[in-house]
Amino acid sequence: MDAAALQSLTPEQKQAVMAQAQQQANQQIIQAMVEGMTLSCFDKCAGTSGDRLDSKEQGCLANCQDRFLDVRKAVQDSLERRQGQ
Repeated sequence: MDAAALQSLTPEQKQAVMAQAQQQANQQIIQAMVEGMTLSCFDKCAGTSGDRLDSKEQGCLANCQDRFLDVRKAVQDSLERRQGQ
């Protein structure tokens, strides 16, 4: 959408466009996070038992994903606290 088209929108339409853009940006961030988590955890945990994950690798992957999400949440909470100050 070009600048001229944006100028012709009502405030409600502008808000809807901005909300849609934010939602798309958030989806891209989440997708990148999941891809990073998958690659990181797979590199750490998989590959020793052939073409299937054994129970140790499955446990490692689950634990790795849990820690990854815990760290992400802690960082997000910290950033939100800093923005609130």
